Amino acid sequence: MKVFVTGVKGQLGHDVVDELEKRGHEAIGVDIDEMDITDAGSVNRVIREASPDAVIHCAAYTAVDAAEDNLELCRRVNAYGTENIARVCRELDIKMMYISTDYVFNGQGTRPWEPDDEREPLNVYGLTKYEGELAIEQNLTKYFTVRIAWVFGVNGRNFIKTMLNLGKTRDKLTVVSDQIGSPTYTYDLARLLVDMIETDKYGRYHATNEGLCSWCDFAREIFKQANMNVEVIPVTSAEYPAKAKRPMNSRMSKDKLEENGFERLPSWQDALERYLKEIQ
Repeated sequence: MKVFVTGVKGQLGHDVVDELEKRGHEAIGVDIDEMDITDAGSVNRVIREASPDAVIHCAAYTAVDAAEDNLELCRRVNAYGTENIARVCRELDIKMMYISTDYVFNGQGTRPWEPDDEREPLNVYGLTKYEGELAIEQNLTKYFTVRIAWVFGVNGRNFIKTMLNLGKTRDKLTVVSDQIGSPTYTYDLARLLVDMIETDKYGRYHATNEGLCSWCDFAREIFKQANMNVEVIPVTSAEYPAKAKRPMNSRMSKDKLEENGFERLPSWQDALERYLKEIQ
């Protein structure tokens, strides 16, 4: 199978291309240098020239706080860019996978979000990713929308790398303890995404590593596994204000994966252990 992957320079796109190639698929990875997703002409030309059997769309505007001041840019990438790709996939009659986020929900309550729950974004980033989901649904029937959260991978910046860097110069850190979710290792996620794109079990899914934690719990486990003596002090989101509102509840139900014959990802603690070995 020939699979076209956007955002190849990012954490996830990089790992998806690696996984496709491991399985003998032909992977065509592009980033903004090769294809500007906000330019419909560029998208049409590059994807048609590649003539793929499927597209995995990992490229996105993900600067959550900066998005609050850059709605139009964020929308151009996450909504219009996604629509440009979806239209070409429709014309070529090929399947498309869109990587979305738990930020399409309102982040309230304690119940895990189901894939078909009502979407009610609480910040600009979430709004534009929701608009991207709508663009997929309005243009395609052969699509996967896969929502992920708290992503970390070898290729790029993430929470783990930030904590490790801060821990080199500080013996105490404050980290929010009232936002609950599940970290997602791009290596594990990439394997699942390729499992999925090899099928026609279309629809909305949630995919994170197993187990729940707060950002504070996550930070403590990072320092514990890295053998770094750093005290992590819990604070509330109110004590640590950010420009963009963050979801308190990022719990996501992954039951639909199992119902469709896909394997759940390993625990986030296991993923963290393997990731630290990979980067150290």
